[in-house]
Amino acid sequence: MTTRIGLVGAGFIAGRHLDALTAIEGVRVAGVADPRADRAEVLAARAGAAAYAHWQDLLDVERLDALYVCVPPHAHGEAESAAIERGLPLFVEKPLATDLPTAEALADRIDGAGLLTSVGYHWRYLDTLETARELLAEAPARMVLGAWLDKAPRVDWWARQDGSGGQTVEQATHLFDVARVLVGEVEGGWATGSRSAQGPGDILDVCTAALRFSSGAVGSFSNSCLLPRAQRIGVELVAPGLGLWLTEHQLVVTDADGERTVHRGVDPFAAEDRAFVAAVRGEGDDVRTSYREALRTHRLAVAVATAAAGGGTVQL
Repeated sequence: MTTRIGLVGAGFIAGRHLDALTAIEGVRVAGVADPRADRAEVLAARAGAAAYAHWQDLLDVERLDALYVCVPPHAHGEAESAAIERGLPLFVEKPLATDLPTAEALADRIDGAGLLTSVGYHWRYLDTLETARELLAEAPARMVLGAWLDKAPRVDWWARQDGSGGQTVEQATHLFDVARVLVGEVEGGWATGSRSAQGPGDILDVCTAALRFSSGAVGSFSNSCLLPRAQRIGVELVAPGLGLWLTEHQLVVTDADGERTVHRGVDPFAAEDRAFVAAVRGEGDDVRTSYREALRTHRLAVAVATAAAGGGTVQL
């Protein structure tokens, strides 16, 4: 039986998911909706799908088994609500929203409906992340250093605070999610940030946070969008006799035997989409980030961003 998927949004990330989904046997991307008709038509053509100017039309016309919501942070809410009303399994790209109340309200509705959900924290499907977890099981991390030093994406909404929530919420959220997996929950901390005439839009172009974890570990997380290209994106961990540097592409391990590099063996986008489709079909249970779980990471990212804007305490 064919599993029919609808895509809301036709940007870069939606394209990554479309390619991964169409590679799964028995999956059909039935329709793509985007207010920019040209983008919807181009992406839909790659899968032989129908193009729609509005997600409401996609839901009204197509018979779907699940819905992917891959929209800018400020556009989250309405499409998810419609999926909840229809009982459609829901895949949502991170971040969940620009703010916290929108995500919290959706989480409550999703829980009430008992809806199957997955959120696009694709780093959780890295085999190198699993290797890091195994190594840290014997020597828990005492320090974590996260960095997202990059350029600003060339989309108009990203450099607007009301469009993206800022770089901490839109990009560094991956760092916080990995830290939660490998180190545990954050109890609190402090953050600061600023913006300059050289920075894009009205968002903070530099931000740094010092956090403490319930395990007793400490962490430092910094992000900037001032660079001409990506320079350093990943999480570094310090444990007794062990050092780790994890990126989306590899894991560098430093221990008593020296230093070695482990390259990822899986495409995390493809892995998370296969897991979600299997769950939709009732054939698997490997969804690693439900909406409620993703809300914990989103809450942390928003707390850090809020503190950075005022140069104060991270309130969780």
